[in-house]
Amino acid sequence: MGLGTYQPPWLRTVDPLAEMRAFRVWWEDEPHPLRRAVQAYRDLLAVTPACIAYAFTLFITWWTLRGASDIVGRRLIFSASTNLRNMQKDPIQVLVASAFWTDGGFPWGDILILVTLMALAERWLGSLRWILVVAIGHVGATLITVLGISHKIDKHLIPTRVAFASDVGPSYGISAMLAALTFRLRGPARWLWALGVLSWYAYGVYHGRTFTDYGHFFALLIGFTVGAIALALAHRLVAVRERKAAAHSAAAVAHSAEAVPDSAGAVPDSAGAVPDSARHGVGTPTVALDEPDGGLDDARRDRAEHGHH
Repeated sequence: MGLGTYQPPWLRTVDPLAEMRAFRVWWEDEPHPLRRAVQAYRDLLAVTPACIAYAFTLFITWWTLRGASDIVGRRLIFSASTNLRNMQKDPIQVLVASAFWTDGGFPWGDILILVTLMALAERWLGSLRWILVVAIGHVGATLITVLGISHKIDKHLIPTRVAFASDVGPSYGISAMLAALTFRLRGPARWLWALGVLSWYAYGVYHGRTFTDYGHFFALLIGFTVGAIALALAHRLVAVRERKAAAHSAAAVAHSAEAVPDSAGAVPDSAGAVPDSARHGVGTPTVALDEPDGGLDDARRDRAEHGHH
């Protein structure tokens, strides 16, 4: 696909109702629908390497904790947590490590959402954009949450032990991508999806009121912001490309109009002037001024006609 026909993925939207109707027709007409559905899912996973690698890493870290003692496991979790103490000591290390560890048993929910909704999101955006959105959501929500915890501790509004709490997992990045998926939909489905995820996370903040619940909500807002900015930039990119294409077409039409010969058969130069050689007849076929008179070659006939004896 050339640059002239490339469309940013943020502008490629789908209608869920139309997709469901098309899937129903496909399922009824397909002779082996279950086999083809499994093949289609395998094809989906084949083009989503980031989600597969992320899910596999979560499985490896869970397996590591499973094989370690309780004391070693807690130390690993606390060393990777993005709590206030670790963020003050080694922020880069814990920002990266915290996204690949989970606490509380096998991460069924995280892995399931990675190989379904997140895989669809990666196929839509591409691996690089998917990683950027997830990373921005994870880092942004973590920083906002840590700043909030620091402010609350300074004001003596929460106990100091919160600064040493464990906070790991991919949930911040996943929350941001769930918000960005809003821009994959069009029509009423877009607003229903946005309202649904906002209500779900708002209920989590109201019911739980932990710093993790606030982090999820902030990650959701970050995902909406990133998606809106990316959509605006995509529209701007397409508008600039269309203006350049229109200017190029106008210049081509003007150039072809200048290259049309004038009435004398001369082609104007780049300034629109006709060359002097064409204006003075140089280079054009010569027309004889005196046509020969065949009668003059016969002297006798000439004298008879003019009465010369």
